Amino acid sequence: MTTDGDFEAYADLGATTENAMDIAETSMDRVRELVPDETLADRVRQKSVHATGDPEFQHLVRFTGNDDAEPVRAGARAVLKEAPIVTDITMVKAGVTGRGHDCEVRKAIGNGADLAAETGMTRTAASVLELDREGVYDGAIAVVGNAPTAALALADCIEDGTRPAVVVATPVGFVKAAESRHRLREVAAKHGVPAITNVGRRGGSGLAAGLTNELIHVASDARDGDVSIEQ
Repeated sequence: MTTDGDFEAYADLGATTENAMDIAETSMDRVRELVPDETLADRVRQKSVHATGDPEFQHLVRFTGNDDAEPVRAGARAVLKEAPIVTDITMVKAGVTGRGHDCEVRKAIGNGADLAAETGMTRTAASVLELDREGVYDGAIAVVGNAPTAALALADCIEDGTRPAVVVATPVGFVKAAESRHRLREVAAKHGVPAITNVGRRGGSGLAAGLTNELIHVASDARDGDVSIEQ
């Protein structure tokens, strides 16, 4: 009989067996042949290529901050402080690794049902606004991988004074996706919130989870003394 704990251990992302580790290391070696490996920002670009299977995606990643590495440093520091990781939907939450950190990982969707019913806004936008009213996003790692309306709602929250530790936003689609990321970049830059986003129509839950996991990996390496997250 399989217990819930056994299932969670099995389902958690990341290689653990010898064969799996070999596959993972070989895959990343090939990515490093295609993407520079010099800075913390390069690690995020590498992860974007690994998550999408597209070497050109490295050129679509955008960093909001004083330099490209600032959101990576901010995200790693937030992980080390055990800040909550707040995703827009269940799929992104499921993709965030459970290893290498002690952060609470929670999803926004499922909150704000009354607000959505009253206003007609999307459930994801309402859920972000509801959690923001509770102060959940201040100091958190805010992740949007699916819903452009969630990214737009998060931008409104930042404009109104909310300050996440870092934002990872890669909502996907043909309607408002690119526009939502553009607005989020503008608002984040104006109010000093570090952010990792991308341009174009592509993106999605797997990419958002992968980039968030890389922040966790950077934090783990910093904890072990293998990298520095000081500017």
